[in-house]
Amino acid sequence: MPKAHVIGLGKSGVAAARLLKREGWEVEIGDTKTSPNLLKQQQELALEGITVKLEYSLKLEDTELPKLIVVSPGVPWDIPALIAARKKGIETVGEMELAWRNLGSIPWVAVTGTNGKTTVTSLIGAIFQTAGLNAPTCGNIGLAATEIALEDKQRGQNSSPSSPSSPSNLEWIIAELSSYQIESSDSLSPKIGIWTTLTPDHLARHKTVENYYSIKARLLKRSQMQVFNADNPYLRKVGETDWQDAYWTSIKGKDNLLTGKGFYIEDGWVVETQITSTSEDQKIMPVSALRMVGEHNLQNLLLSVAAARLAGIEKSAIHQAISEFSGVPHRLEHIRTIEGIDFINDSKATNYDAAEVGLASVKSPAILIAGGAAKAGNDKPWIDQIKQKAAAVLLIGDAAPVFAKRFEEEGYSNYEDMGTMEKAVTHGLKLAKQHDAKVVLLSPACASFDQYANFEVRGDDFRKCCLEL
Repeated sequence: MPKAHVIGLGKSGVAAARLLKREGWEVEIGDTKTSPNLLKQQQELALEGITVKLEYSLKLEDTELPKLIVVSPGVPWDIPALIAARKKGIETVGEMELAWRNLGSIPWVAVTGTNGKTTVTSLIGAIFQTAGLNAPTCGNIGLAATEIALEDKQRGQNSSPSSPSSPSNLEWIIAELSSYQIESSDSLSPKIGIWTTLTPDHLARHKTVENYYSIKARLLKRSQMQVFNADNPYLRKVGETDWQDAYWTSIKGKDNLLTGKGFYIEDGWVVETQITSTSEDQKIMPVSALRMVGEHNLQNLLLSVAAARLAGIEKSAIHQAISEFSGVPHRLEHIRTIEGIDFINDSKATNYDAAEVGLASVKSPAILIAGGAAKAGNDKPWIDQIKQKAAAVLLIGDAAPVFAKRFEEEGYSNYEDMGTMEKAVTHGLKLAKQHDAKVVLLSPACASFDQYANFEVRGDDFRKCCLEL
């Protein structure tokens, strides 16, 4: 029996291990951490014949080396153990690649980009499901992709041999992919590839914007149809030399589409042009149906409509799905209103660009809560937005002294270091009343790992603090 090793005991890792076990592999999972919950999982998986090694890092000195290593999404692709494994000729793939190998006969929509991925993936999923399609969302959102593959295998085994339908009733897979997942998925080839934005992010890992771009470009090059955001400066620049056959989207009108084909906004309508060689420009739906605020969400709308129309979905289903879509948790999510002051959770804004967009999208003046584990990047546009719209900034987490220093350098002094979320939310309400601010906004411009397991836990803490006011 061939041996496979899975790195990471998260949701994706466990699903990957179960899928491999079902395919006849001898499976072990390694995780560098331990906890009561992980110990419980270890016992449960042992009953399924899966070995779990806690407080363990993969070592390649063992006499019996694995034939396959599967990497969970959060594990860096260039850790020494993986570099050594590839040198030894051990096949090393990401969890998403393993899912693709089991679900590649089904068409995929793959969404990547620095910002906007989750909203676009969620919108596409909502449209496809409103159209009556079995199209689960996965990746950084919804299920792990290997969970879908595992469920599909189990459904196929349990189906009746006399059934006229295929064992798989999946019609589309809608996947959100980070650069980390693309890096470890060499053969994943979507039917439709969507690229939302590109701004500097994850540079501690990818070193340069050019390298970050080239990783994401691999996915789009393997896509049968490509859709790009023509309003993003970096994508627009590379689009003038690359991507000559792509579809483009723009909230600035038809003349802004680089190839002359795609989706744009005109007179309050989403319009498609040259989607087929014979089609005339066609109004798809009124922009007013979208309930989410912010100019960036108009671009997210266009990208989502593009995926739906390229998949052949009717206008009525698109209009209905968009009208019913209320937004994504942790992305400009309205939590509550107290004495006319809105508390908004934008915890998913984990970099300067996303936080700038978040602040630009709310009413002013605002009380901003920011901070966490700081990232590399250009903070100047974000600070300029703060100077325009923030009556005060309340800082939390490790980035507080770094941000305080930058604010002073840029001539902004209305900030306080609060340390914790609870103190920031409580003080935020007080300051909002003093400054007649309409909004208390959590939009951190930082990763969460200094104080929280992930941005969701951070957003949930913000919600809890707001509801306790």
